Amino acid sequence: QVQLVESGGGLVQPGGSLRLSCTASGFTLDYYAIGWLRQAPGKEREEISCIESSSGRTVYAESMKDRFTISRDNAKNSVYLQMNSLKPEDTAVYYCATHWASVCPRLGYGDFTSWGQGTQVTVSS
Repeated sequence: QVQLVESGGGLVQPGGSLRLSCTASGFTLDYYAIGWLRQAPGKEREEISCIESSSGRTVYAESMKDRFTISRDNAKNSVYLQMNSLKPEDTAVYYCATHWASVCPRLGYGDFTSWGQGTQVTVSS
């Protein structure tokens, strides 16, 4: 079975933090650039961050640059998204996905080869 599984979502108050995990099964993430995407109700899915396979270079959407941090641990076949200073508008289903390339394309323009079922993040008081 080849799949990606996201975890770590939940209900958090504004200003709080969550750490999302993405773990691959059936294949290795070593050679892929990995993106985090999110989709809010009634909105299109958007890519918010990406991390490259070798250099570790990271890319963020402007609204997340100072609050979110993407990282990876190839030994654990996992990618993470640390989310701080969460806002109600961050409420969405969060997905991880493998890019076709090993480097990050411009956010939202790359082709994805695999993605998970998502994990729900709800920011509310």
